[in-house]
Amino acid sequence: MVDDKVRLGIIGLGTQGSMYAQFIERRGLVPNMKVTAIADTDPDKASVAAEYGVPFFPDYQSLLDSGEVDAVVTTVPHYLHPEIGIAALRAGIHALVEKPAGVYTKQVKELNDFAATRPELTFGIMFNQRNNPLYQRIKEIVDSGELGTIRRTNWIITTWWRPQGYYDQSEWRATWGGEGGGVLVNQAPHQLDLWQWICGVPKSVYAKVAYGFRRDIAVEDEVTAVVDYGDGATGTFTTATHDLVGTDRFEILADRGKIVVDRSKIATVTRLVKDEQDISANLSTDEVRNLFKGQLKTSELYTEETIDLSSAWGSQHAGVLENFAANILDGTPLLAPGSDGINGVRLANAIHLSSWLGQEVPMDFDEDLYLTELNRRIRDEGKFEER
Repeated sequence: MVDDKVRLGIIGLGTQGSMYAQFIERRGLVPNMKVTAIADTDPDKASVAAEYGVPFFPDYQSLLDSGEVDAVVTTVPHYLHPEIGIAALRAGIHALVEKPAGVYTKQVKELNDFAATRPELTFGIMFNQRNNPLYQRIKEIVDSGELGTIRRTNWIITTWWRPQGYYDQSEWRATWGGEGGGVLVNQAPHQLDLWQWICGVPKSVYAKVAYGFRRDIAVEDEVTAVVDYGDGATGTFTTATHDLVGTDRFEILADRGKIVVDRSKIATVTRLVKDEQDISANLSTDEVRNLFKGQLKTSELYTEETIDLSSAWGSQHAGVLENFAANILDGTPLLAPGSDGINGVRLANAIHLSSWLGQEVPMDFDEDLYLTELNRRIRDEGKFEER
C-alpha cells in the first residue's frame, strides 16, 4: 500500500486496461487506488507505461513477481482470466478479473476453488452493471418480495451492432479458439449476469442460436433462449449484433406487479393492489363489463412508479474499482464477488450446448461434454490449440 492506496497492476493494456489507467491516474475517479505497474505482451505498450511513470513488464508473471503491486486487474482475452487470476492469488496478490470470468465453467470452477483456499485475499469480477443504481434498485424491489413470485422474464438486448470490419480487425476475434464465442461471451455477459442476479438462476434452457448468420464469422451473432425457472415460471433472452437500431427492454412479471426497464435508463414499476389472481377472481360482473368498455379505473387496480437513476459514463467501472480497493483496505463488502462470475458463464455455456445438441439442457449440464463440443469447433477452425 502507498498512502492508504492499493497499488494496482494492469495486466493487458488494451481498450479496457487503458480506460482503467485513465480513470485512476488522470481523472481521479478511484481515490483509494494507484496504478504502479503495467504488463503487456506488446512491447510498444512500454511507452504508455513510461507516460504513467510506472515499470513495464513483458508478461504477467514478471509483474506478479516484481513486488510492485498489491492487486491486479486482468484486462486480457477471455480464456486467460482464470489462469492469471489463479497465478495472482497464488502469489498473494488480490485479483479483479474482467468479464466474463472465463469461457467454460470447468476453468472458472478451478479459479473459484483456488480462490476459496485464499480467503484472506480479495477476489472480484468487473460486473460494472451491478454498480448501476437503476439495477441496484430493481434488485432491491425484487428481493423485498413486494411484487410476489416472478412468473416471467424477458430481455431483448440487441444494441450490440457490430459491422464486419469490427470482426476483421483481429484474427482471434469472433473465433472459438481465440475468443470462445460471439455475442454471449463478448457483448452480453453483463446482461446474463444481471438477469440471473436479479431474477435467479434458471433450472434449464432451450436455445435457438445462429452462427455467422449476418456476419462472416464462426461464432454466434443471433441468440434466442428460453429458460425454465420451475413452477411454471419462464424467461426469454434475445440478443444479436446485426440490429442497427437495437432494442434494450427488460421485463419482469410477478404475481403482484411488473417491472419494465427501457434502454437500461428508465424503469416503470407497476404495483397491483393485490395478487393478480385475486383481482381476476373477485371482479364483479359490472366491473368486468366496465373493464372491456375502458371504464374501469386503473387506479383501482394498480399504481405506477417511474425510476430514473442515471449514472455518468465511467462511474460504474470506477465504482467497482473503488469498491474492490475498499474491500482490500477495510473489508467493505464486494459489489461483485469473483465467485459470482461462474453463473453467467454457465448460462452462456448452456445456451451454446442446447443449440449444438438441439435439445433442452439443464443448468447442471455435463461440463466435459461442453468442452468436447467446444474443442470440436476449435479444431475445425484450425487456428488455435484445443482447450
